[in-house]
Amino acid sequence: MSHSRQKKMEAFGRVLDTLDTLRVKCPWDAKQTNESLRPNTIEEVYELCDALLKDDVSDIRKELGDVLLHIAFYARIADEQGRFDIADVCDALNDKLIFRHPHIYGDVKADSAEKVLKNWEEIKLKEKGGNKTVLAGVPTSLPALIKANRIQEKARNVGFDWEEPRQVWDKVKEEINEVEAEIIKGESKGLEEEFGDLLFSVVNAARLYGVDPENALEKTNRKFIRRFNYLENSAAKIGKSLRDMSLEEMDKFWNEAKSLE
Repeated sequence: MSHSRQKKMEAFGRVLDTLDTLRVKCPWDAKQTNESLRPNTIEEVYELCDALLKDDVSDIRKELGDVLLHIAFYARIADEQGRFDIADVCDALNDKLIFRHPHIYGDVKADSAEKVLKNWEEIKLKEKGGNKTVLAGVPTSLPALIKANRIQEKARNVGFDWEEPRQVWDKVKEEINEVEAEIIKGESKGLEEEFGDLLFSVVNAARLYGVDPENALEKTNRKFIRRFNYLENSAAKIGKSLRDMSLEEMDKFWNEAKSLE
């Protein structure tokens, strides 16, 4: 169902009206601050990402609402402090979108998504109050896997990248060899660093081949959980604990789980 622009604006207005009421009359809502909301915001964004990965329409709609509530809540708090309000947030966003799309609203040409991204990074470096360096816009609190991908994407957008995707495999192999060398030494001092370098190179390889490493790893996580749960349930059906089973016995059920997918 697609509502008219007026209906959408009215619905958003009702959210703001309801939040205004709760902020005044609800003891829990009245005491919230930016600091108290922040952990919940992180959780809500992860729940939205989970719904998106499952492609669950009902869940996506619900989680989008939860995230929207947090956006409106932060703007309401700022309004109370005389800093800005939700209209300022929307205006700033709209101005930024127009400024960063000169190929739509100006005379710049960009006929591919890659060219758009390259222009975008260049524009952000020129913006007043924008990023002073290429990597300054990567949030420090991002999970390491996502951060690695964003760092590499930003470096790519200014031309720092492999000429051909296949070239990255020499780097991956080099990092594997360096991990093995540290293991042979029997010292743990440099092992963490070498594993980090290896993971960074694998993230790079995924990016070069058009694979989002976060999504890819999460799908593998879910696959492992699904298969492991089958293994655990199968063992319970024959009255056994996984701790009492041999690897050969567990492999049998594991392969059964794979065959059922």
